[in-house]
Amino acid sequence: MTLRLIPQVPAALLAVLLFGGSAAAQVSPEEHAKHHPGAAGPPAGDAAAPPAPATGGMGGMMDGMHGPPPREPFPEMMNAPPLDAAARSHLRAAGDERLRHGSAIIADGLDRLAGAAEVEDWAGSQAALARVREGAARMEAGVAARRVAAGEMEPSAAATDWFKRELGLAPSPVPAVPGGPFGLSWFHLLVMAALVGFAAAMVGMYYRKMRRAAELLRALTGTSASTPVATTTPAPPPSAASPPDHPAPPGTRWSGRLRVARIFQETPDVKTYRLMNPLGGVLPFDFLPGQFLTLSVAVDGKPVRRAYTIASSPTQHDYAELTIKHEAGGVVSGYLHDRVKEGDLLDCSGPAGAFVFTGRECKCVLLIGGGVGVTPMMSVLRYLTDRAWAGEIFLLYGVHAPEDIIYREELEYLQRRHPNLRVVVSVSHPEGTDWAGETGRLSKELISRSVPDVVSRYVHLCGPVSLMEVVKQALADLGVPADRVKAEAFGPALGKPVPAFPPQPPAATTAALPTVSFTKSNKAGPLSPDLSVLDVADQVGVEIDNSCRVGTCGLCRVKLLSGAVTMAVEDGLEPGDREKGIVLACQAKATADVAVEA
Repeated sequence: MTLRLIPQVPAALLAVLLFGGSAAAQVSPEEHAKHHPGAAGPPAGDAAAPPAPATGGMGGMMDGMHGPPPREPFPEMMNAPPLDAAARSHLRAAGDERLRHGSAIIADGLDRLAGAAEVEDWAGSQAALARVREGAARMEAGVAARRVAAGEMEPSAAATDWFKRELGLAPSPVPAVPGGPFGLSWFHLLVMAALVGFAAAMVGMYYRKMRRAAELLRALTGTSASTPVATTTPAPPPSAASPPDHPAPPGTRWSGRLRVARIFQETPDVKTYRLMNPLGGVLPFDFLPGQFLTLSVAVDGKPVRRAYTIASSPTQHDYAELTIKHEAGGVVSGYLHDRVKEGDLLDCSGPAGAFVFTGRECKCVLLIGGGVGVTPMMSVLRYLTDRAWAGEIFLLYGVHAPEDIIYREELEYLQRRHPNLRVVVSVSHPEGTDWAGETGRLSKELISRSVPDVVSRYVHLCGPVSLMEVVKQALADLGVPADRVKAEAFGPALGKPVPAFPPQPPAATTAALPTVSFTKSNKAGPLSPDLSVLDVADQVGVEIDNSCRVGTCGLCRVKLLSGAVTMAVEDGLEPGDREKGIVLACQAKATADVAVEA
């Protein structure tokens, strides 16, 4: 018997043609038992069997049913007569079942794909995509069955497409199914909707992840959703360019929290605090060698701020180090030494300050530091040696006793490695120790003896005010021009007051205290001789930005609108400030009424 003698193509056989990659893999257990008694049935479920050999598959089933197959049975199936009503009904049911099953497989594959993508499981994502393709193939077979049952496609055309798929050839073009919008079939619309839904789910998960990351960042850095992480202040001079590869240029003032990653005991009363980004990675700000950060701590429920120079090199992008001495009676230094531990978060702002040396200013530099005033010098020295600066570097460092030498081992190490670096440490009280180096306070004789051709050097000076006054006079006696000396004070300002600013006749002595008026805030307060304008501002609740309170950082610069003031230190003023009427609120004192723009 050949296929030409069969009056009708069985619906089950057509379903086999439409619904599988291999005909043998799609025979139900009942059909298999009917035609092959005593043989084991095919595997249950929809799992495809291994590919059949060239003589197996559909041809093997035809051999069992009708004897030896014709030489070319597939062309015979192309000429099958139309289906009757019962076959069409059976085919519709089979097509519906394939559509439902394929839709469920696609939904399952998309769920797996979403889960795998969220955890970045790319092997799982690939398996999930294969699952989606499997479901799409089943739905395609279901649509073809419904089209054959509805009379929109001839059985021969369905068989032809099946054969082409088996041979790896492109199927025949299929006309669009009428009824779908935009000329698309409902199957295509369903798949497109599923893919759009998946894309929307991925975007939603990414958005939620970014929001969680932002909330964590705000929680760790202490900023609110409406508070920007950084605020812009005037940029430093062009000569103070930033090192390459930094995330942001210096000149951006930042505020937030940093984590205390390490605490190093430098001397009996000096500790170094290594501060890092709470989220890891690089610091959230950039700085130049010689600049400082301002720390704010809560003492008795009231915030107290102090400025501390960054001692580390700007080339170390991951951390900033503050070296802090526990001053007698120091509120913030005592808090840091006694209460702060590794892992704590500190409120910081900055960087700020113009006490900067990058090596572009000249080809040689003389750094002079006293006590903890060596910290900005250390930042400069580390920066220059990190970058293998070719100029000459001299460091004169004065301390009370040998045990007070901060960075002693590192200074010895750097001097051995860099022939252009010379370090001279002078101990003022070496009694009872084995100190064999220079002794005495920093003086004109020590400077002249240690630094050749000192007149040509660019000088950076930092330390207690009393030391700075002595060294400034020594440098002047040696012929160093004042415009080549840059100074920054550590500790309270003890210098003598600068003449009245702007120059005015002395005010008449009255019994009543003078008053300082803050024009922007519409507030005023009495200005006693021992208080500065900044002190009064704190008392009456006027906010004036400040940090060092010793006249060096320049953050408290305000415009003097009327009256005259004296200032003990003017280091924080910029060129041209005096002509514009700008004063330092932390240093400005008066004996008559004054008004400032604050």
